[in-house]
Amino acid sequence: MKTLSRFVTKFTHLIAAVLSCFDRVIFKGHLALAAPRELEYFVDRVLKVRRSDFMKTLAPQYSDRLVQHAQDWAREAGRTYEYRTGQFRKDQWAQDLIRDQGISEGLVGILCTLETCPSFTLVPGPERPQFVSRSRQQRVLYYYFLDPQFGLIHVRLQTWLPFTIQVYVNGHEWLAQQMVQKKLGFVQQHNAFTQLDDPIQAQRLADRFAQLDWPKVLNRWARQVNPLLSELFPGYPVHWVVDQAEYATDLLFQSRTALSGLYRALLDYAVRTFTPKDILGFLGRKWDRRFDGEVHTQYEDERWFGTRIKHRMKTNWLKMYDKFSTILRIETVINSAKEFWVYRTQYHRDGTSSAGYYPMTKSVSSLVDYQEQALACNRRYLDALAVVNDPPPAYPELRQLTEPKVVDGRSYAGFNPARRDDVRLFRAVLDGDHIARGFRNGDIRQPLFGRLKTMGQQRRASAAVGRLLKRLHVRHLVAKIPRTRRWRVTERGRHLLGVAIQLYRCTWPELAA
Repeated sequence: MKTLSRFVTKFTHLIAAVLSCFDRVIFKGHLALAAPRELEYFVDRVLKVRRSDFMKTLAPQYSDRLVQHAQDWAREAGRTYEYRTGQFRKDQWAQDLIRDQGISEGLVGILCTLETCPSFTLVPGPERPQFVSRSRQQRVLYYYFLDPQFGLIHVRLQTWLPFTIQVYVNGHEWLAQQMVQKKLGFVQQHNAFTQLDDPIQAQRLADRFAQLDWPKVLNRWARQVNPLLSELFPGYPVHWVVDQAEYATDLLFQSRTALSGLYRALLDYAVRTFTPKDILGFLGRKWDRRFDGEVHTQYEDERWFGTRIKHRMKTNWLKMYDKFSTILRIETVINSAKEFWVYRTQYHRDGTSSAGYYPMTKSVSSLVDYQEQALACNRRYLDALAVVNDPPPAYPELRQLTEPKVVDGRSYAGFNPARRDDVRLFRAVLDGDHIARGFRNGDIRQPLFGRLKTMGQQRRASAAVGRLLKRLHVRHLVAKIPRTRRWRVTERGRHLLGVAIQLYRCTWPELAA
């Protein structure tokens, strides 16, 4: 993991292992009856019944059939079937059953609850009643399994049309089962590993999760919980999408003491330093005035497993927390796939296709893209945190910024880390907007000189920025991106410029505000 190396190398004396793995993944399955017009075709042409009769008679029978199937399965397996209402932790209910009944494999239990879910209703139409989408209260079944391959999972089934299915799996649970099969030693606590005997082999196994044959796996569970798929809808395949995916990078520290001293500094730096532009940059987005959304940072101290900071951009999140006081977890949560752009083939309505950068899709075949994008977010976040807790001896390194630099007989002036204009330049270069794609002359010109009205002012400002970038370049703080007009910050530049900004904020906080 190249971009993790700087953070890991810096704190290598504290870190025992590093593991990046999917955590919670929620898949959602839709029948090809999810739209009103499709349901009308099914009722009119396949069932050949009146729409009003379908809603009054057949639809309730289908719901009862699914509930009866769940009750029969629980009774035959000797497991618990329970109808419950109100607020309660469903996962804790399943864990209690596993503990109290000593369940090691197979069905754990089935919950039936009453929830409001998307469905259909009949309304008067121009000629006859027509279906429209509308939420309705209905029974929802939760099947909990101890799967030999995936560990504890659950399947959520709506008992009213369109019979939407949600499947919850946990990548850490799956990885634990794989390591047991490979006879790799580990210690697991909740959804994390506090010890790994072979971190390299564990990472190789974790990387296979996204490449599984997910349609085959998910269809198997769907057929088990919904007998109507074979009885009533044999020609209607289930279309699976990724509803939510969490991808975590865990840094396992050697002791609680090793993490506790560093974590407070990381939290302080993240809260005080990271701006909305930084958060957008971590999540692979560039700031744009047309951006229509909210960027929010939330800090939570009293959590049972540790303190957490959560950065939210629309419906995607980036979190950092100290799990069980021994693991530093950086986690990206993707709910909206379209916020990420990936290189893929796009198929157009006219039958043609083209390859290029397009918004990421929610298809299960895109789970590899989910992994790559989320890992890149975690890496960028850790890379930005690598300047934290630099010891005081690091400050003398700033002398390299202040001294003149002679290249090919030409002298380039140094920078003054105590000068506000120079620190403004450092901030502009390190702006979160440039984390993913680098920056151009104009990107630096705007924060340094503001909006310029005349072409003459713009040319003079552009030349001034060019000279500043040259002074950074000869000190190997920035580098040109080949075959572009863009620049990127080097590892050396991110370190030295970050230290300079940190020193400026600590020494003159009233000026840095």
